[in-house]
Amino acid sequence: MKRWRTKASVTREELGVASNYSPDTIKAMEQGVRMPTARVLDAADELCRAEGLLSAAKDYVRAEKFPPRAQDFMVYEREAISLWSYEVNLIPGLLQTETYARALIGNHCPPLDEETVEQRVAARMERQDLLARTPLVALSFALHEAALRVPQVDKEQLLRLLEAGRPNNISIQVLPFGRTIPAGLLGPMVLLETRDRERLAFTEGPSVSELTSEAEVVSSHTERLSMIRMEALGTEESALFIERMAGEL
Repeated sequence: MKRWRTKASVTREELGVASNYSPDTIKAMEQGVRMPTARVLDAADELCRAEGLLSAAKDYVRAEKFPPRAQDFMVYEREAISLWSYEVNLIPGLLQTETYARALIGNHCPPLDEETVEQRVAARMERQDLLARTPLVALSFALHEAALRVPQVDKEQLLRLLEAGRPNNISIQVLPFGRTIPAGLLGPMVLLETRDRERLAFTEGPSVSELTSEAEVVSSHTERLSMIRMEALGTEESALFIERMAGEL
């Protein structure tokens, strides 16, 4: 894109105005720091008189639906026959409303462009097809109370949790502050089993994630999750807990 722009004597400022991006963002796209968007490629094609050659690149530079460090996990998630999740600070992606998902993704650090935000929000909503897939997938979610108390969790999100927990293949448990154990403070995790009976564990932090099928690691996470679920409220108590919170909003 830079070669076409310089050949046509188009400045970054001019391309930025035409595509509604800052010159610094244009520079980042030209240097490979950020993925060029369809909007900037179309604008560059017109300004540089590329006769469709730049616009044609849109099919090859589409942003991935998921962050690179989560892509392998998403493949296994789609094929799971059972899944157990524990979250400390966030509502699991499979249970998020679109509003909540957009609030999280839209405040990503470093910031994402609007097109990428919309693609990732749509992809997160598509993941939720797993909740009602046939044959049914056994899904178990444990949430620390802290995940329910952040400002982004509104009444709509709480009601979504109640709705999601009604089918008999889905269980949702809350771990209240007063019943928190050290194992519940060690971060989120997901355990899943594939159709080939392979068991995997996925852990994720702000900048690092790990997907493993190593038996010892999976066993350790399974034991930790069992301890958390023993201290968490039962599914009916958890539903009442969430109902009370929704009633306060």
